[in-house]
Amino acid sequence: MSTEPRPGTTLAGLGHGVRRLLARSVGLVMPHRGDGPGLEQGESRFSANDLRQCLRIACGGAIGFVISHLMDWNYGVFFTVFPMFMLGIIPAFNAHVVRQFLGNACLNVVEVSLVVGLTQHMPVVMTGIVFLLFYARFRLMAKGPLFVFGANGVLTLSVLMHFASYPTLDLADLLASNLVASVLAVLIAAVMYWVFPDVAPRQRPAAVEKSAALVRHQTLIGAITATLSFVVFQTFDLRDSLSAQMATILILFSLGYHGARVSAVKRAVGTLLGCNMAIILQLVLFTQSDHLLLVLVSYWIGLMLFARVHLLEGGGSGVGFGGLTTLGILYGQYLGPNQDFFYDALYRFSSMSVALVATLVVMAALHRLLNASSLTRAH
Repeated sequence: MSTEPRPGTTLAGLGHGVRRLLARSVGLVMPHRGDGPGLEQGESRFSANDLRQCLRIACGGAIGFVISHLMDWNYGVFFTVFPMFMLGIIPAFNAHVVRQFLGNACLNVVEVSLVVGLTQHMPVVMTGIVFLLFYARFRLMAKGPLFVFGANGVLTLSVLMHFASYPTLDLADLLASNLVASVLAVLIAAVMYWVFPDVAPRQRPAAVEKSAALVRHQTLIGAITATLSFVVFQTFDLRDSLSAQMATILILFSLGYHGARVSAVKRAVGTLLGCNMAIILQLVLFTQSDHLLLVLVSYWIGLMLFARVHLLEGGGSGVGFGGLTTLGILYGQYLGPNQDFFYDALYRFSSMSVALVATLVVMAALHRLLNASSLTRAH
């Protein structure tokens, strides 16, 4: 038997491990170099464009948080999550994107006002109309060119309908907050793209050809699942489960069961990391958690770390974006002098996990049912 020490137990091996750990830690916020699939020797895995987008996401989310906090506006989650959506999920900023985003915000005000005002006392009719609204949005997402309009519409409608279902809620304040947050998100995005512009042109994603049956499959599985989520949150008093509801909608952006299954796992991991990050930051702040500047710095650091993970994943709704929205919801909705931040973080993860499992079960059943017909079969 050899008596030579293993490489990892030598002093040189220990030093090498420490250097790798430090390099990875520094690499969390800076471009790093290396090789891997599709990369030349020494080519950057995290480009200068990615660093600029990280800065846009972190600074944009922090600005939204500060403005809503200083103005003492209700529904702070709108002001923290909307800039992340504009700067993280949407790969570009142009007039077409702005028209879709603001057009959806204005249409949501009309839709929610009419649906809640005219059909709140008729649950069956209200559910049918909500299904039609979701169906129209998911069809736009499945077809592609108006994906931003459809995706933002699904997410915002779900949240607005959830809040508007409570009789004691001020509906005008809710809709005004959503509209103001949408306009503010566009302004923040414009400023961020001006301050941190890309240093190299980005390639437009290739268009995906889909059959009519696949479009119908993706539309129906998304609309039915979103409607069932709406029914559950209407039936039970889940006022504090906004994060769980948003999670059930965000995994539908993958437009199919198989993609949602992968997205749900990433979403759960991102939420767990986001909750742990929020708790750690609060422990670091301790008695200084009411100091706005210190809270802002801790929030920005958390956003920067998760933004980098988000971009390394390819910019979809995965671990990084799950961590981003978790921090946005916790800081925007639950950070206050009378809130139990630790309980809110733990409750968010547990409720979200249950919601994701239930959503995947529903989607698996719908996937099998829709594949039984050639008209709605996913190829």
